[in-house]
Amino acid sequence: MKRFFTGLTDPGLLRAVNQDDFYIDPQGRYFIVADGMGGHAGGQEASRIATQAIQMYLDDRWDTNDSAQELLESAFLQANQAILQDQSKHPERSDMGTTAVAVMFRDEQSWCAHIGDSRLYRLRGAKLHQLTEDHTWVARAMKSGDITPDQARIHPWRHILSKCLGREDVRQIDVQPLDLQPNDRLLLCSDGLTEELSDQIIAHHLKSIRACERAASALVNAAKDRGGRDNITVVIVAFGDSNSCEE
Repeated sequence: MKRFFTGLTDPGLLRAVNQDDFYIDPQGRYFIVADGMGGHAGGQEASRIATQAIQMYLDDRWDTNDSAQELLESAFLQANQAILQDQSKHPERSDMGTTAVAVMFRDEQSWCAHIGDSRLYRLRGAKLHQLTEDHTWVARAMKSGDITPDQARIHPWRHILSKCLGREDVRQIDVQPLDLQPNDRLLLCSDGLTEELSDQIIAHHLKSIRACERAASALVNAAKDRGGRDNITVVIVAFGDSNSCEE
């Protein structure tokens, strides 16, 4: 399937520094979004290091015999090591870390890897599906039935991560194959988008605005209109003919 894609990041209305980062492979082979944390400089460095490390690993080993799953997981683990190495060199950034979500298309297969609460969504028709499961305290509590989805959206612990890159205990990465059809759309995003916009609003913009760049701008602007309290990053990947993805 032919792919159309775009990405956009914005610091939002309250943050002086953008600690998000994203990368789009020029050939459309893979896409990465990362959301850093850990002080004024730490989060910005963590997301940059992770995105760069994943990019370099995938580029260097793209034509090897590694399976797509092995390639993605190893790229994330390499990014974790790169952050740990930077922490050891710069003690002032010892608490930095980052979430990450990536999508890869290789050997006619589609895969996703993620850690933390940056998300991957798929829009099919009018329905939006969250394909990743947040690595957060509230996600675990919601899964066990301790809190409801409505409670999770406003819970004071909703930003507490159970996993992220930049930690010694990271041993494995969640990697999953993707089921994609013509006219599907994928959205990779940081929580600066999902903190402000419900899934219904996200779905509305993705399905009503066919041009990828305009849809990305609309999502970022809508999040800012509703407060823009965090950095906001979106990457959109659309599948189908040109009429379904462009103006």
